Amino acid sequence: MSAAPLWTSAAMAEAMRASINGALPDAVTGLSIDSRTIAPGEAYFAIKGEVHDGHEFVTAALKADAALAVVESAQREKFAPDAPLLVVEDVLAGLVDLARAARARLHAQVIAVTGSVGKTSTKEALRGVLGDQGETHASTASFNNHWGVPLSLARCPATARFAIFEIGMNHADEIEPLVKMVRPQVAVITTVEPVHLEFFDGIEAIADAKAEIFAGVEPGGAVVLNRDNSQFARLQRRASKLGISRVVSFGADAKSDARLLDVSLQATCSAVHASILGHDVTYKLGMPGRHMAMNSLAVLAAASLVGADLARAALSLSQIEPATPIRRRWRRRCRYLAGQRSARMAGASRCSAICSNSVRPAPRCIAGSTRRSRPITSIWCIAAVR
Repeated sequence: MSAAPLWTSAAMAEAMRASINGALPDAVTGLSIDSRTIAPGEAYFAIKGEVHDGHEFVTAALKADAALAVVESAQREKFAPDAPLLVVEDVLAGLVDLARAARARLHAQVIAVTGSVGKTSTKEALRGVLGDQGETHASTASFNNHWGVPLSLARCPATARFAIFEIGMNHADEIEPLVKMVRPQVAVITTVEPVHLEFFDGIEAIADAKAEIFAGVEPGGAVVLNRDNSQFARLQRRASKLGISRVVSFGADAKSDARLLDVSLQATCSAVHASILGHDVTYKLGMPGRHMAMNSLAVLAAASLVGADLARAALSLSQIEPATPIRRRWRRRCRYLAGQRSARMAGASRCSAICSNSVRPAPRCIAGSTRRSRPITSIWCIAAVR
């Protein structure tokens, strides 16, 4: 089955105000900036990087069956007269124009994610959670900068129900132009920590730079903030100043809207008991670490805000797996435990729960139950919402 068209050549030319050279296909199936990985039928954007100029690889991209190449007018003469090209003044500016056109045609619920740490893992968790409930598009890898965000947005199909974009920064004034391109209904800041201090006077300045994400939130939208973070109040005030009335907090703090009530941490996963926007939820998280458990609260809060089913979202979190080396080390440890007579039963039980991802009913997680919850002591592959 051939890939579905992403853009017609005519729509691309119109959005980028490009002139047409050669015979173009009716449509392209994707967009690429890397001639080494481009797939047949995709459009190649000859972006100038810090080291290489993408125009050097246009011929290679076309030989790899790229549908067309987007090049700057100053370098048009380097290519064959009949080469399939869209010619623009500046390739990166043309990509930004195409990204804006993608957002204009998009009817999806859009989430933007930033933060000092946890951006990519939170974005990927949202991809998994929302992908189980409708067509979902998300940024590739850590494409979160001045070219990664427009490329990710321009790649978004018009038919997507949900879209998630990661936005990063090293300096002030970098997030705002990117988020104004994305225009999310929900913006998430995972945390604010003292990173990139060589470019900032202190953590408060970092918080102000992260708060630039509020500038692009659509009217009536919401922001999701870490209440346990030292910069929560500063971020909350900034959101309010920009007219964002809905601030949803997450964390262990008793005032959090998405609150961590209990967590059992294991080598490759966790069991989490939380209150998410007034709903009691217990779920397995297929990633280790308390920080991942905390960010899962933001994931469920954001998913709920864009209309996803909370119970299904919690169930989906069990399918998120840790990195292969972590799982491999734990399996070796399980085999060791299983080989020890004194630890045979405990090791086998733990292996079953963690390595096999076996699904068993948890006594404390009966749907509709009003029975008081007991502390989490084991890993269960279920999700219950009360």
